[in-house]
Amino acid sequence: MNNKKNLGLYLHIPFCERKCLYCDFLSAAADKETKDRYVNALINEITSYKEWAQDYLVKTIFLGGGTPTSLSGENILRIMEAAGNTFFLDSDTEITIEANPGTVDREKLLAFKEAGINRISMGLQSADNRELKLLGRIHTYETFAENYCLARELKFDNINVDLMSSLPGQSLKDWMSTLKKVADLEPEHISAYSLILEEGTYFYRKYSSLPLDEELDRQMYWETEHYLKDRGYRHYEISNYARDGRECRHNNSYWIRENYLGLGLGASSLIENTRFRKEDNLEEYIRNAGDHALTDKEQEVLTVKQQMEEFMFLGLRLTRGISKAAFQQSFHVTLENIYKEELDRSIKEGLLQENGDRLCLTDKGIDLSNTVMARFLLDSEIG
Repeated sequence: MNNKKNLGLYLHIPFCERKCLYCDFLSAAADKETKDRYVNALINEITSYKEWAQDYLVKTIFLGGGTPTSLSGENILRIMEAAGNTFFLDSDTEITIEANPGTVDREKLLAFKEAGINRISMGLQSADNRELKLLGRIHTYETFAENYCLARELKFDNINVDLMSSLPGQSLKDWMSTLKKVADLEPEHISAYSLILEEGTYFYRKYSSLPLDEELDRQMYWETEHYLKDRGYRHYEISNYARDGRECRHNNSYWIRENYLGLGLGASSLIENTRFRKEDNLEEYIRNAGDHALTDKEQEVLTVKQQMEEFMFLGLRLTRGISKAAFQQSFHVTLENIYKEELDRSIKEGLLQENGDRLCLTDKGIDLSNTVMARFLLDSEIG
């Protein structure tokens, strides 16, 4: 009998061909030698978990970045071989790699197939070449389309496309044109995010003083929901849409607080209600990878109060919402016992709705989601 606990595995590749102008992720351009040294360190870290991994069954693997496809196919194969030799993988483990157009070719895609990768997340952002140039992307829409069609030719049948709305100067017509071009390609999954101006980025310095057209932003959001619904996509998370059965299982595990282990530079983890992250200085990471005492940083054992808060504000990102029974099973107390006032108020104001055992955001609640989430931050400790 299998009594192993489920685990998601995140592998961070902190390299890109060129930093995008809006990006604040832990990533940078690097030469081949640096990439090879990093891959060796990451493999050291992966294999250091051999004994620990005996208790877990890996249900999902996500190679994120940065741009994982900036690595050679050989290095991706080496990383995945190390993961497969260290961890117990389920028979249908979802294995995703983030790919930027212009960094993949037939040889790399065949290497991904050989490595067991069965899901590609392609970072398009826009189908408008003018907007792509504005964002500082290295590719054109035509490059993306070539890469996408090549992946289909090689029988990748689970592809996500990342898109970004509310760009400077972008009209609703511009956005819907991008959305239609992508939907016409019929990917299994579409992620559609509004641009966030992150401090420290070029975009923040240039655009943060300009007023945000919140009405246009919300119009883009709901037009996206309505259009993709008509095209056969289910809106299953605030910013994500999928064909039936093609939700991103790895990201879903974040929202329901399942165990996940992040390996690689600056990667974050949640293991048995303890959060921690890896060393975020590249040279320190490469030097010490595999020595958890030196690379594990900011370890925090979550209190019951923090666990309840996360259960609410992460779970409510899903359009199906949260389960009252699951809350009681997790914390041995009813949801109403902890949050009655907040629930009653949010339901009365039309921000939350009950569907049997589940509580989820209404359309109005999605528009005011930050306000709703803040209501579930508790004033005092529980238990």
